[in-house]
Amino acid sequence: MVQPWYKQFWAWFILLLILTTVFGTLLRVYILSQHTVSLVSEDYYKKGKGINVDLSRVNVAKEMQLGANVYSQDKQIIIELDKGVLANYPALNVEFSHRTLPDRDFNVLATANASGVYKIELESPLNGPWFIELMPHDQKWLIQGRMTFPSSQPVPLMK
Repeated sequence: MVQPWYKQFWAWFILLLILTTVFGTLLRVYILSQHTVSLVSEDYYKKGKGINVDLSRVNVAKEMQLGANVYSQDKQIIIELDKGVLANYPALNVEFSHRTLPDRDFNVLATANASGVYKIELESPLNGPWFIELMPHDQKWLIQGRMTFPSSQPVPLMK
């Protein structure tokens, strides 16, 4: 006597395999719809064209013999600017970009004290790899570099 299909092992095995695959796919779709991946810039063409502008600003900074050392102390980021041929220490627009988490990126306007040291007070200490750009208000030059926080030793951004 032949058993009905619902009493067969292989029928349930294949059905379970199909349902597991469907459930796994739906779970992945839900997870990916809730967490966007933004490692690739949507305006990559504009950013690519902007690289040439950034390189010319970097070259201007090199011609002006500008450089900077950056380090951290607790919740402070300290920037020591080597002003090269500049007459004074300008206010700097400091941009912090996280390597993989763009929602953590932020900009700060920093001014120097009498000895040319810029101190940026943060709400919490920075951790991990960061890309830093220093630019004056007129955006004529650019000092940039990578560093990993926390760092108690000064790290040169550009020389």
